[in-house]
Amino acid sequence: MRPARAGPDFVERLQVADPFIEMRTGPGRGYPVFHVVERRGWIRIELRRTDWYQVRTETAAGGAVGWVHRSQLETTLTEAGQGKTFRDLLVDDFLGRRVEFGIAWGRLRAEPLLKVFTGVRLGETLGIEATVGQVQGAFSGSDLWHVALVSEPWSHQRLSPFISVGFGRFRNVPNSSLVQAQTVNANLGHAGVGLRWYLSERFVARLDWSLYASFVSDERSLEYRATTAGISFFF
Repeated sequence: MRPARAGPDFVERLQVADPFIEMRTGPGRGYPVFHVVERRGWIRIELRRTDWYQVRTETAAGGAVGWVHRSQLETTLTEAGQGKTFRDLLVDDFLGRRVEFGIAWGRLRAEPLLKVFTGVRLGETLGIEATVGQVQGAFSGSDLWHVALVSEPWSHQRLSPFISVGFGRFRNVPNSSLVQAQTVNANLGHAGVGLRWYLSERFVARLDWSLYASFVSDERSLEYRATTAGISFFF
């Protein structure tokens, strides 16, 4: 995976607070330690690969460059003298990104469901998402779309639950072999809960459970439950 370059709001000077931190030649514990930064030394973050960060020491000769694990950086101090937190290092990049695109697979009423979705983050805990899905059953095929408001109260956590509610349209087309079967076009209500797991700088795994209500007529509505798992990425 190509290392991610930290954005301008992410890079800052950090001071070592522990007796020392170890710098390795590569992003992994299998790489040897080649340099040690002692307490009160200053470093700058340059690149990131998952939980490993490429840092540069501050010296008159230009500094040594190596890789440090996130767990060591959590004990460093900012220029204001405050501790650098897990959220600061790992999740701020997600909160700064606005557009997400993904694909998911699952089941709707025991039939296979494929859906694609895209979302826009309106704030740290609120976003809007549009979804298009298709179900190919044994006796009919269904298409659906919906737009939903998404609330993610704990978006600063790497494992983050969310809820969504929205509306859309539902269309069910029976197989031509069925007698007197009619195509159904109806408004659709949607409510869902889910869980996001931030895998890396851009990629997110997610699990969704959805309840759909198809308003066939003023007196009749149909309910469908769906469970999907998928992956998405941020632009």
